[in-house]
Amino acid sequence: MALHAETATLLPAQAYAPIPDDAAAAGVSNVPMAERFIGRSTELDALDAAFAAPSDVVVRAVSGLGGVGKSALAAQWAAHRSTAPLRWWITADSAAAVDAGLAGLARALQPGLTGMPVELQKERAVAWLAKNGDWLIVLDNVDHPDHIQQLLNRVTGGGRVLITTRRATGWHKLATTIRLNVLTPAESVELFTRILTQDGPHEANGAPEVCAELGHLALAVEQAAAFCHETGTTPNAYLDMLRHWPAEMFAASLEDTDSDRTVARIWRITLDRLACTPLAGHILRILAWYAPAHIPRTLLDDLAPPPAREAAIGRLLAYSMITKNPDGTLSVHRLVQAVARAPQADDPHRCETDIAHARDQATNRLKNAFPADVESPTHWPQCRQLLPHADALARHSKSEHDTVGTAYLLDRTAAFRQDQGAPALAITYFLRALAARQRLLGKEHRDTLASRHNLAGTYLVAGDLGRAIPMYEQTLAEFEGLLGKSHPHTLTSRNNLAYAYLEVGNLGRAIPMFKRNAADFEHVLGKDHPQTLASRKDLAGAYREAGDLRRAIPIYEQTLADQERLLGDNHPDTLTTRNNLAGAYREAGDLRRAIPMFERNSVGRERVLGKDHPQTLASRNNLAGAYQEARNLERAIPIYEQTLADQERLLGDNHPDTLTTRNNLAGAYRDAGDPERAIPIHKQTLADRERLLGKDHPQTLASRNDLAYAYREAGDLERAIPMLERNAADFERVLGKDHPDALTSRNNLAGAYESAGDLKRAILIYERILADRERVLGKDHPQTLVSGNALAGAYESAGDLKRAILMYERIVAHCERVFGRDHSNTLTCQNNLAGAYREAGDLGQAIAMYERILAHCERLFGREHRLSAGVRANLHAARARQAAL
Repeated sequence: MALHAETATLLPAQAYAPIPDDAAAAGVSNVPMAERFIGRSTELDALDAAFAAPSDVVVRAVSGLGGVGKSALAAQWAAHRSTAPLRWWITADSAAAVDAGLAGLARALQPGLTGMPVELQKERAVAWLAKNGDWLIVLDNVDHPDHIQQLLNRVTGGGRVLITTRRATGWHKLATTIRLNVLTPAESVELFTRILTQDGPHEANGAPEVCAELGHLALAVEQAAAFCHETGTTPNAYLDMLRHWPAEMFAASLEDTDSDRTVARIWRITLDRLACTPLAGHILRILAWYAPAHIPRTLLDDLAPPPAREAAIGRLLAYSMITKNPDGTLSVHRLVQAVARAPQADDPHRCETDIAHARDQATNRLKNAFPADVESPTHWPQCRQLLPHADALARHSKSEHDTVGTAYLLDRTAAFRQDQGAPALAITYFLRALAARQRLLGKEHRDTLASRHNLAGTYLVAGDLGRAIPMYEQTLAEFEGLLGKSHPHTLTSRNNLAYAYLEVGNLGRAIPMFKRNAADFEHVLGKDHPQTLASRKDLAGAYREAGDLRRAIPIYEQTLADQERLLGDNHPDTLTTRNNLAGAYREAGDLRRAIPMFERNSVGRERVLGKDHPQTLASRNNLAGAYQEARNLERAIPIYEQTLADQERLLGDNHPDTLTTRNNLAGAYRDAGDPERAIPIHKQTLADRERLLGKDHPQTLASRNDLAYAYREAGDLERAIPMLERNAADFERVLGKDHPDALTSRNNLAGAYESAGDLKRAILIYERILADRERVLGKDHPQTLVSGNALAGAYESAGDLKRAILMYERIVAHCERVFGRDHSNTLTCQNNLAGAYREAGDLGQAIAMYERILAHCERLFGREHRLSAGVRANLHAARARQAAL
């Protein structure tokens, strides 16, 4: 995976704090002015009465046909009858739009949040609404109750929510609805006449007939009057056009609603008038494929020379076919978009070939604008801005119309979603991109293979190993057949398959594949090529995963030396390898080398990538983990806390990196003997992973294991044991009984049984796990040694000191050979063996061993280290017992 640098952004201090309670005291509103509002006194009075009802949160929904005037009614009431200091308007036609509107509210209340992730801005706004009262939120054009359900569930203060929607049903659980009908004849004529004569007298004969023909639909009346006003067309002439082209006006059956048919009439008349500017119609057809709101004007760059392009946009603005937003983006009413996307054989503005051409142009323009490198934080703001438009294009276009450009856009959009921690959404787009490339390019085209490769990677991230590995295997076979076994693309594919094998614990297939790949990369690209060095790093990682640190560390060391020589000390690849080497030192118990290296890497990444880069934050998380390993919780916990706060601010609460750090912080609280802080965080992390990844995802299972372990540490075995029993079964079902994580889960269950005094069950499980780990991982694997140590402890607890001592002696010998005499694991096992000698009455041997261990611990870790203190206490106890004899 490529690493990318970014420039750090300096943020104002207020960006790090909650929105102040008094942020809206001076009045905050973005409610649009309803300048042409007519009548509706009955409906306004009904809203007054509805919102006067005492309640924590009052929710009312105004429903009716599209274009009937729901938004105008809401704007009029919000602007002139609501007394709330905060009145905020949100276009809510999708869940994403609701999030964007809430993010805008957060920025209005706290401008320093500008530039932060939309998810963080949204959460700040919701938190403020939940805490404070006396506000009005208008959710305009809600398409489905589900899009706002979560928001309504969370805002429980004393506010008011006004919803506008075309949906007449489905609101009984959320809101009391007010049904809005069309304007009365008198009201529609008054609206038409007011717009028509806004600049002075104008021929108004025929206005009642026009309004009647339009069905007194407010939007249609307003657009018709604007057309007559701007073009000088009389109402009778306008009516004549409506009557001469009725088929064209009513033929489109877009959403099978009267409002769609009425808008379709207006669209033809207006575009006829704009026929002298053909580019205007073309622009409208292009914009029709994007999301309705905040379409970047840059998507129209190079469509025509700037004067012609701006003139065409200006004409569309003049006839109310599009609107211009304060930020310079454009918006198009979704009904106008729907008409523009619907072919009509006898409508020159809606020719099927023109619409298809506009769809392809919309696709290519969005494709060219969407960043290729979606992993770089520098590109995230642009990705977030374009994502709603990519979603709209995918939603409105049929898959059989997908082009090579569509496939590329879907691929990049999916890659961004995956990088942001949403693999489930990414899979849908990767599947569609793969289908398009197979159809257009063939199954063996390298772009098709790349799509399959990307899809397999997303399945892997989503924990769906049953789909990921066969797809990786198929892709590798096809790369080998198409490009040969030594092509760099083939080697990359083989490397990812090896990683997938590693994820499922199949070390027997993973390590040979990594070894072969490292050799092939060196043969094809040369020993100093960056990809060759990366493949050696991956091989070292496989050995590390297998617990073979004697092989992993020298490879890491040589790779790091080569990268420092060839790429420089601060190259992102060098920083990654240094981070991995520090992790290997940590696992080898060599914290004297691990911690300084983590410290150096954290500083290096902050200098090169910026303090807010995800990899910089990951380095700080690793440094905290090393301090935690060294039992220096006073330094570990503050780093975890700050890193978590930064990740929540920059990446959002639901990003995988955020969840990992939150889980690690809980573990540090647990190690510090603070279960009251640890357990709620473990519970929240588990709930978040279940919601985001599913109950069977390996990371979800790991979170459940951590929560159960915290319950065990807190002495709550009634909760811990059932949870561990369930988790052991789930790990075995999802990953297989021999997967290292499944074995760890069973080991933790045995520990809980031992804590509960059920030594018979504990010993039986420990013995089986030890045998399985020796078979799967080897006798020298660290996890195998952990199992042996745990089994020896269970024997000791059961009073079987003979078997305990034999097992401890065996494990100590293995630890000294694998880790060395100074490793904390070795010293811990020696301490346990000395304890067994003491319990067996061999106090002389126990005291001598305690003295040697204590000298090592104090030299390596210091007198105050927890292991040093524990050994010292054991030594005093043994001496006291000897003195008592």
